[in-house]
Amino acid sequence: MRPSSSPLPGFGLGMGVLLAALGIVVLLPLGALIGRGVAMGPAELAGHLASSRVGAALALSFRAALVASAFNLVFGLALAWVLTRYRFPGRRLIDAAVDLPFALPTAVAGIALTTLYAPSGVFGGLLEPLGIRIAYTEAGIWLALVFVGLPFVVRTVQPVIDEIDPEWEEASATLGASRLRTLRRVVLPTLAPALTTGFALALARSVGEYGSVIFIAGNLPNRTEIAPLLIVIRLEEYHYDAAAAIGLAMLGISFSMLLVINATQVWNRRRIGHV
Repeated sequence: MRPSSSPLPGFGLGMGVLLAALGIVVLLPLGALIGRGVAMGPAELAGHLASSRVGAALALSFRAALVASAFNLVFGLALAWVLTRYRFPGRRLIDAAVDLPFALPTAVAGIALTTLYAPSGVFGGLLEPLGIRIAYTEAGIWLALVFVGLPFVVRTVQPVIDEIDPEWEEASATLGASRLRTLRRVVLPTLAPALTTGFALALARSVGEYGSVIFIAGNLPNRTEIAPLLIVIRLEEYHYDAAAAIGLAMLGISFSMLLVINATQVWNRRRIGHV
């Protein structure tokens, strides 16, 4: 089936550039990683993943990413709603600050967060007497991942909130619905696809985060060591097969999680279409 004609020529050239870029940037690296795993074989691959250190690093990376993304889902929705629906002094400044994690190098973000939340830092010094530690704990990893993942939720949800007519909410209130019921039955179903996309983007960003985490995590094996850091350690030790095995495990888990998220998104769209 030929593509429909367009006043702008260049379908062949554009498709060729697209496929070439996709192959070089995405398919070839993934193919090389999968090929290394196939060359190792299931037994050797399982052997590299069997250690408690690898299991702890993988569990920490995905657990922290899920917790941070869930927080960003709620807080990002609230922030996007306020920035879209209300006008107040400093709104433009806050709106611009949301994009700061996009522009700020992740290593700089990690150093800044560690400086603030270390026991000798401004916030860490206030929390330490209360028995609360952020830096060099899993809570510090959550904080770093919240910082880098928040813009993905806010920027994904904002345009959809802007398209929701306030009259829908007014009509719901006129019919006697409470604010909570209006939010649950009118607003959230409309925002569900965007929220799912924002959550998936934040999760994907958080799972592979490295620069902002290693400074605040403490990097203690079996406690605060993330999987990307363990991959770097194995590469520095010239254990390339072990690094590839961890990478394959992260790839498989990430793909499975994104598959579930995309399936949920498709289900939500079909459900909204039938309502």
